[in-house]
Amino acid sequence: MGHGKQARERHEHDGDGGGMLIRRARRYEWSAAFGMLGRRRQVYDGLVALSGVGPGDRVLDIGCGTGYLTRRVARAVGPGGTVVGIDPSPSVIAYAATRSAANCTFQVAGAQALPHADASFDAVVSSLAIHHLPSDDRVTALGEMRRVLRPGGRLLLADFREQPRHLRLANLLGVLARHARQHHSMADLADLVGRADFELTGSGDRWPSLRYVQARRSMTDVSAHREGSRP
Repeated sequence: MGHGKQARERHEHDGDGGGMLIRRARRYEWSAAFGMLGRRRQVYDGLVALSGVGPGDRVLDIGCGTGYLTRRVARAVGPGGTVVGIDPSPSVIAYAATRSAANCTFQVAGAQALPHADASFDAVVSSLAIHHLPSDDRVTALGEMRRVLRPGGRLLLADFREQPRHLRLANLLGVLARHARQHHSMADLADLVGRADFELTGSGDRWPSLRYVQARRSMTDVSAHREGSRP
């Protein structure tokens, strides 16, 4: 690999706050479509169904990237609901904001310190984002998700349990963006939600090589995860 290409890849995926940022939104979209073998809409609509969101809900999408899942959730909550997508990469947030429905808004923010008030969402969703966080920050991020959920609010997390065979082959051929080569096992999702004091309500596997967990903030949990509310 030439020095110019190495420099471009470092720029496209600079770390920020210990994580990894997606810099090239269009390239990310191509990689995501490739990774789902043309079934991206079906896969993400399946995740929306698992999240249990419905008309009128207020939903937060963590690590929303280019906003694909955000847009699918927006269809489910309808015009009476709202979806907020957050991501630490300004370029993908700018891309998402120009392609989404009126009931979607986007913010540059990291999962470890959410800029939202306590108990302000009915549901939190996150797909293929947790693995981007340093392992030491994951429970902190889950604690923030719990904090911004109302008591009884729902959580859906999904990530690759292993890298799909076709992505391993693509890696060998060198045709995927660097961020797509970072997907790795997240078999400990259920452990993470338990350590963040969520109630686990379901888990399972989905094509292609996805693992998901469903959880909720206890109805009797009326305390913030930490002292103070964010504005």
